[in-house]
Amino acid sequence: MLKDAMTGFELYQPTDLDTAIDILTRHGADAWVLAGGYDSLDWFKERTRTPGVVVDLDGVAELRGIRDVDGGLEIGATTTLTEVERHPLVRERFGLLGDAARRVASPQIRNAGTLGGNLCQDTRCWYYRYGVSCYRAGGNTCYAAAPEAMNREHAIFGANRCVAVSPSDTAPALVALDAEMVVFSARGERVIPAGDFFMEPSVDIRRMTVLEPGDVLVSVRIPSTWAGADFRFEKVADRATWDFALVSVASAFRMDGATVADARVVCGAVQCVPRRMESVERRLRGEARTEAVAEAAGALAVEDAEPLAFNAYKVPLVQNLVKRAVLGV
Repeated sequence: MLKDAMTGFELYQPTDLDTAIDILTRHGADAWVLAGGYDSLDWFKERTRTPGVVVDLDGVAELRGIRDVDGGLEIGATTTLTEVERHPLVRERFGLLGDAARRVASPQIRNAGTLGGNLCQDTRCWYYRYGVSCYRAGGNTCYAAAPEAMNREHAIFGANRCVAVSPSDTAPALVALDAEMVVFSARGERVIPAGDFFMEPSVDIRRMTVLEPGDVLVSVRIPSTWAGADFRFEKVADRATWDFALVSVASAFRMDGATVADARVVCGAVQCVPRRMESVERRLRGEARTEAVAEAAGALAVEDAEPLAFNAYKVPLVQNLVKRAVLGV
């Protein structure tokens, strides 16, 4: 089959949210939502996705912008990653998200790529992306889980038939910040905690998020809870720019003097969903951020790890990144 040549589709470019939802409702599963387009165009060119209708949200002004909401923030889903990275309120209150946005791909992609697109992009598993009939594509096996497979980028936690990982850099930061996703459809508005927005393969192996046909991610709300906390985002990738994470850690600490009053520690690229390390968070509460506590936190972080044939290196990587987050180094 000819590659790099997209099949035909109808393109709609609505200028308001109601019209966008009406189009998506009428066309159902045959419609594809286009945000920044970087993930979408790959799928189209490889002909592994052939929607009949594409709905470009770029002209819907109400989906863009960053607004102060009671000391927190509401960020429109089509706000570019560069805007998120550089916005003064993001930098002042929620530097964790700004740091995560800054590590996405390259400056050129961040100038056009959107926050919503980064959150909703599909997984990067080699086998799935290039058209093999794996579980996620509707088949009856996971090619990446085979002993001889190319699986150094895949999951070390929570595998359930599929071992692909969430590729989003901003997702772990938003889970750590207790953000909420605002979703609109013909049925009305739903507000979904960030930790529940990403889909476990054990629930629905065909989807990365809870979004259904006809849904539009409208905005992300970040409450004031973690504003000004001690943040750290660290991402390890094969290349310093452009590349997807091998492992990332997003952390937030609220301190009471020298001890941790509360903490959030979330790993990316190690599971199909952003992995919140709740056992680590419990271990840290009420403790000073010492070397011994950091070592214990790192050990807890990898307690349930089940590496594949070629990704065991992720286990010490997670351990050390969690330790570095605790120590703030």
